[in-house]
Amino acid sequence: MKLSDFVADFLAKQGIRHVFAISGGASLHLIHSIAEHPDIDYICPQHEQAGAMAADGYARATRNLGAAIATSGPGATNLITGICCAYYDSVPTIFITGQVTTFRFKADTGVRQYGFQETDIVEMCRPVTKYVTVIKDPKRIRYELEKACHIARTGRPGPVLVDIPDNVQRDEIQAETLESYAPEPENASRAAAAGKVKSEVEKCLAHLYRARRPVLITGWGIRLAKADIAARELIEKLGFPVVPTWGMVDFLHHDHPQLVGSFGTHGTRYGNFAVQNADLVLAIGTRLDTHEAGSPLSTFARGATKIVVDIDPAELGKFIKFGMDTDLLICADAGEFTTNLARALERDRLGDISDWKRKIDGWKARYPICPRRYYGEEPVNPYVFVKTLSAVLPEEASIYVDTGCAIAWMMQAFEVKRGQRIIHDFNNTAMGYALPASIGGCLAQDKKSVICVTGDGSLQMNIQELATVLRHDLPIKIILLNNHGYSMIQQTQDQWLGSKYIASTVAGGLAMPDFTRIAEAYGYKTLDIRANAGLHATLSEAVNHPGPIFCNVDIKNTHRVIPQVKFGRPIEDSEPFLDRKEFLETMIVPPLAVSRN
Repeated sequence: MKLSDFVADFLAKQGIRHVFAISGGASLHLIHSIAEHPDIDYICPQHEQAGAMAADGYARATRNLGAAIATSGPGATNLITGICCAYYDSVPTIFITGQVTTFRFKADTGVRQYGFQETDIVEMCRPVTKYVTVIKDPKRIRYELEKACHIARTGRPGPVLVDIPDNVQRDEIQAETLESYAPEPENASRAAAAGKVKSEVEKCLAHLYRARRPVLITGWGIRLAKADIAARELIEKLGFPVVPTWGMVDFLHHDHPQLVGSFGTHGTRYGNFAVQNADLVLAIGTRLDTHEAGSPLSTFARGATKIVVDIDPAELGKFIKFGMDTDLLICADAGEFTTNLARALERDRLGDISDWKRKIDGWKARYPICPRRYYGEEPVNPYVFVKTLSAVLPEEASIYVDTGCAIAWMMQAFEVKRGQRIIHDFNNTAMGYALPASIGGCLAQDKKSVICVTGDGSLQMNIQELATVLRHDLPIKIILLNNHGYSMIQQTQDQWLGSKYIASTVAGGLAMPDFTRIAEAYGYKTLDIRANAGLHATLSEAVNHPGPIFCNVDIKNTHRVIPQVKFGRPIEDSEPFLDRKEFLETMIVPPLAVSRN
């Protein structure tokens, strides 16, 4: 068989039903082989960056591999931003690039390029993938594909890239004689790891039983470990207040009695008060980066015993380097740890934390994320928008969200219903992610209706994918939060640069078109929302529309993320600042000097 046919068959056997591919001279054989395979299909995005992001969204929806193909040179380099999305969020994806024929390799000549569009994509992508390789010997194709997919899925998952020269794609191979990849046996190492986890659980229990102001931080690693059931069991047995990272904000429904709310530099005020006044923090499957813990890291949960569980030893090792004191660092799979802890936990030995729960409930009542006065504002208040979107969306809805204020407002105010998913590239947080990722997610779910919440700046980055949605008649509800500029950048300029909105507003250099007219030109049914009064009815119309629809939500460019933590402040002391007397009375853990005045 032709090698490219083997590649197509291999991808199909991995359970991948759609590959996102843009054609080019060095990728044609791969794409034709996919097109001719009965169990897999190709989708043509308008840009390779969007193809990579669609593969990422596909993988998050299926919890299996996503796949994208690009040609050599600029086609391959265009993938990189999407590859980074998958790498930093540990999403298993496989990227296959075409390459110039092997006899046109520059090799050791010292020239920059010999073959037309020759680019060393393997070395470019090595820092942002788990594994990269170029296939020079066609007999290695099975081995390398099996190895790449195994690495993508195991341990801390992530993207892999396989570069296949054009002449190798065309080679004839004997599939039954190809060498296969056999990963090293895990039995002995797995048994040792299981024993270590049980030992660490025993150390953990002593701290849990002593806690009187505990919080449980749930991280994306729980989902990566497919430990949903074990995590729910642990949450119920512990009874601790739960403060989710953004990647797990959709894990518990909004009226779950233990759910506090989001925390971090763009979290809720009450979520931050809970974390910063805790006497114990148990963090599972989260790397506690600066977006969550603030800067410097030494200010995070400084009055608490901190137990951090992560599969990556490097993530655990960084705390010492960056000044965060921790009490117990556990290198383990989130699923194995959660399962063992739930089994070992003796509920009757846990302390009484009823006063602590009442304290948190008081903070939630006193510092709501969307006060009633917001509903009287005109035009649309973004927090009222998020609350209304929460109300109209059904259970099981999938929501893909772009970066900037859009994701911050959603993470602070969205009220999750059972079975809903909120998907974002939480760590790379690239502008333009939501639209192509929603395309991937929609296809992954057999064209189930999905919601895409984007911003005007983000939409511009991948606006061409409006065509892809219509080409495949995907029932994606595109909701544009249109604040006519880069509001989150403007908020930074308010804090540090005297509110000079250079390169963040139309007056400061941006070009913002009439998005509704553009959507109409593509062929969309469009809706416009310009007041709080029309939110519920129009959003309901958009959500219940049977096909793709574009809804423009007009928001004043003065709206900001409230609250937000300014760099250098601990996360409990967010802007707008509370009166110092009120703030000092609220804190249980002594405030830092920077917060006293």
